[in-house]
Amino acid sequence: MPVGHVSRVRALYRRILLLHRVLPPDLKALGDQYVKDEFRRHKTVGSDEAERFFQEWEAYAAVLWQQANENRHNSTEKSCFGISLPEERLNDFRDEQIGQLQELMQEATKPNRQFSITESRKPKF
Repeated sequence: MPVGHVSRVRALYRRILLLHRVLPPDLKALGDQYVKDEFRRHKTVGSDEAERFFQEWEAYAAVLWQQANENRHNSTEKSCFGISLPEERLNDFRDEQIGQLQELMQEATKPNRQFSITESRKPKF
């Protein structure tokens, strides 16, 4: 992998994790884990798939940055993050990717989050 490509991917990865800091804690934890898994999963893909992957994550970072700025300026309204995925875009996805999207949507829309952000502490005896 070319050095320039590696540094470009690392910079995008860091930028996304920084942008996640504006998310509510439960969505930040979910997003951080998803990003880490996806970047790890795509380490060895071919150049065409790598470029598409990079473009999609660049678009995600741009939308998140814009929404973070809008939410900061509209402090009286509830923060809103994300965009709708048009149904025609789903035709470009593999079955595995659609399954991942369904799992992500289910986790992100649970009324009571299934994970905790608190630190684990050893019981005192």
